[in-house]
Amino acid sequence: MASPFSGALQLTDLDDFIGPSQDCIKPMKVDKRLGSGVAKIHIEDDGSYFQISQDGGTRKLEKAKISLDDCLACSGCVTSAETVLITQQSHEELRKVLDANKTLAPGQQRLVVISVSPQSRASLAVKFQLNPTDTARKLTAFFKKLAILHGAQRSTRLPGAHYVFDTAFSRNFSLLESQREFVRRFRGQADSKQALPVLTSACPGWICYAEKTHGSTIIPYISTARSPQQVMGSLVKDFFAQQQHVTPDKIYHVTVMPCYDKKLEASRPDFFSQEHQTRDVDCVVTTGEVFKLLEEEGVSLSELEPAPLDSLCSSLSAQEPTSHRGGGSGGYLEHVFRHAAQELFGIHVDEVTYRPLRNKDFQEVMLKSEGRVLLHFAVAYGFRNIQNLVQKLKRGRCPYHYVEVMACPAGCLNGGGQLKAPDTTGKELLQHVERLYGMVRTEAPEDVPGIQDLYEHWLHGEGSERADRLLHTSYHAVEKASSGLSIRW
Repeated sequence: MASPFSGALQLTDLDDFIGPSQDCIKPMKVDKRLGSGVAKIHIEDDGSYFQISQDGGTRKLEKAKISLDDCLACSGCVTSAETVLITQQSHEELRKVLDANKTLAPGQQRLVVISVSPQSRASLAVKFQLNPTDTARKLTAFFKKLAILHGAQRSTRLPGAHYVFDTAFSRNFSLLESQREFVRRFRGQADSKQALPVLTSACPGWICYAEKTHGSTIIPYISTARSPQQVMGSLVKDFFAQQQHVTPDKIYHVTVMPCYDKKLEASRPDFFSQEHQTRDVDCVVTTGEVFKLLEEEGVSLSELEPAPLDSLCSSLSAQEPTSHRGGGSGGYLEHVFRHAAQELFGIHVDEVTYRPLRNKDFQEVMLKSEGRVLLHFAVAYGFRNIQNLVQKLKRGRCPYHYVEVMACPAGCLNGGGQLKAPDTTGKELLQHVERLYGMVRTEAPEDVPGIQDLYEHWLHGEGSERADRLLHTSYHAVEKASSGLSIRW
């Protein structure tokens, strides 16, 4: 079975569908009791494990249920041919919360918030032959009616999701923080050999690979700006919770993403509130899982009546989805490049010109003046190009100031969680998705209504301690564990 996770995760053994020959380093739950002595493990033909004690007694061993937390804390593989189950992140968890809400009084229900990525919206738009705005409105209608559709008695009119947001809004903060961070590090490069290059942090597959495979060698170069998913987590569980007068644990926050790796990102301990015992993002479902939900409900998105779009800010109304310039992975390179050119050198850049290198997924951009290179940026998509980039860094031969890094070839629009079309080639399908993604009106993040007000009133100003805590994160080198074959049972 082909893995939905990115190549970077597969090559670090963080793979949800690995072969039976790869043993999890924690495949069984074994109780260690004092005085039990030495025991043997017997494996039945069906794969069941039995512990045989010294007196000849046998006991069937329980399969370990490995959570995504365990996955991130382990440098070996976390799944092994039906012996490990990852259950925390799926559309079935959303169903459970909606079902639980049906049995509770309105004041006791969890507030269900769903945040949809622009990449997932574009993929669904292609599937149902809709434009992006209609897709956004019909998705809003579907999620808000989901509990009605799924209920045994459809006349009960209980709500599904209470609010449906667009992560393009949270991406404004991610882009702005990335811009400011790069300028600061560029100006401080004389004081630190690891200030540059800045490597983007929006791709969790790349982050997991960097932490588990290269650790402290690469981590200092990675941008600390949170991804749009995790900025949305801060917005929903902090700002929006305050607006709704509820504690963060009373909100169930689901994101719809083009990538399975986002499930791992949401499960990072860095994004868990000890005070409220809740995650910033409770559940991640992929584009494909949303389509599965539609199929299970017998609903065609194109046939639904559109619903008004929701806005995080009560003072604003969302008439249509918006996006950003710079491609389907968020436009980090273009926004940082234009901002840095103006801020550092007083040069206005309107159009960014890419120069392809070894392949279409490795391109560079330069800002020159009087024959001198002022800024040297690059995009590196796919594991092959990531490996080349890392080797250049290790050898001290990386010429770039900033690199937009994505684990998936062609970037986020081609994520492993996106919809496939059996009767269309992958290249043609991607072109369709790119075309619809590009139809959405773009805005510069600093010009988006509500952003500056949120910086002032919610975050207490740009560069504040609160902004740093809610919009940035940190990374952790993971020590390699011993091979599962070396464990003594």
